[in-house]
Amino acid sequence: MLRGRTRRGRGSSYVVTDDDPLDAAQERRVRAVLALGGVPQADLPDGVQQVRLRLLERAASGREAPRDVSAWAAVVASNLAMDWHRAKRRQERLGERLTALRPAEAVPSGEETSLLSLAVARGLDELPDAQRQVVVLRFYADLPVRSIAEQLGVPEGTVKSRLHTAVRALRARLHEDEVV
Repeated sequence: MLRGRTRRGRGSSYVVTDDDPLDAAQERRVRAVLALGGVPQADLPDGVQQVRLRLLERAASGREAPRDVSAWAAVVASNLAMDWHRAKRRQERLGERLTALRPAEAVPSGEETSLLSLAVARGLDELPDAQRQVVVLRFYADLPVRSIAEQLGVPEGTVKSRLHTAVRALRARLHEDEVV
């Protein structure tokens, strides 16, 4: 099953152990995807645990480990975030989401960066769920279009179309807010 398998992802390798099916980099990616999907900081540990649980359940059911655990975990996290977002639409504040993305010791590099981050986050919040999901997976989880399409079970053209529409909407929002 998952025990002791070494797998290679895009440019990195990881080892799945008995203790934790996600390595530190994968956990950070899952946390970022959850946060960008609208899950408040207080609920991030539960979301990470849900991803771990689904990976362990997959192994317990006898299914083969995902070809790319990082991509699989990012998509599962994105789906969890969409579920949460639908249930708790716009209840949590934008500040929690931005705080969850920054390491505790990080300080904003300037007023412009903070303003741009805030505007992008607001723009993401206004996107339809499907568009937000592909933007987060592509630009924040750094997954290629092919991997996103494969993980979501949609054609690559659909992913590209959603990305195009979402980026155009975000760009319009940034111009509207006079950020860029």
